[in-house]
Amino acid sequence: MARHPYRRLRSARFALPEVGISEHGNIRSLHLGSETVQSSMNVDYPAELVLSYSRAMMAWLLFAENVRHITQIGLGGGSFVRWIDAYLPDVAQTAVEINPQVISVARGLFELPFESEKFEIIEADGAEYIKTLRGGTDILLVDGFDGVQIIDTLVAEPFFADCRTALSENGIFVTNWWSGDKRYPLFLQRLAQVFDQRVLCVPAETHGNVAVLAFQNQAPQPLAALQKKAAKLSEQYGLDFKTMLHQAHVPPGSTWQWLC
Repeated sequence: MARHPYRRLRSARFALPEVGISEHGNIRSLHLGSETVQSSMNVDYPAELVLSYSRAMMAWLLFAENVRHITQIGLGGGSFVRWIDAYLPDVAQTAVEINPQVISVARGLFELPFESEKFEIIEADGAEYIKTLRGGTDILLVDGFDGVQIIDTLVAEPFFADCRTALSENGIFVTNWWSGDKRYPLFLQRLAQVFDQRVLCVPAETHGNVAVLAFQNQAPQPLAALQKKAAKLSEQYGLDFKTMLHQAHVPPGSTWQWLC
């Protein structure tokens, strides 16, 4: 995997939330300055996607082909890193995390794979790092919270535009938002504007989380073909792609026809 040229500019640091750890039975969780769970790991099966929003964010597999590189904004406890390493071992991945304490805790307590040509961690502001990519990644997984709410720069139009520039020709942007946030419709509107309305919402099973996908270049697909693929993926990966597909919908007011 070619390393992306990146040098972090050392500007004034703002206060980053303290990292906390909790354990309940075989589930170890990471917190950022509050009781809210940011990431969880099954210590008996580290590759499992414990939280429902993380499973919903895998909906991109219904649409992607020939994925070679995935960039993650927000490392957390490394749930996506472990799952991709276990189930998509040929795919290279870069995780970008601004909080060095999160990186240290994830390395020490959350069973990350060893860093190599296939996996790297970069300590940086994700919104700044993404500007260095020019068609250099196929999938963008964005999950950036400060312990209380989503980080403002990760829901701004300039960030979405930088993400679109960073994606390859058929790349897919995926993020985790909370539908109960009063700003949620505004976030959807901004994203749809940048990605020419090609936005799809996949509700998680619990807590009001929604995996939101935006497509660089996605033509409408036949429902029957997607249903067949969902059944195959469900069997292959043990995730409920059939329900994801059934519940997927475009935002209100969207003009994009994602099915033909």
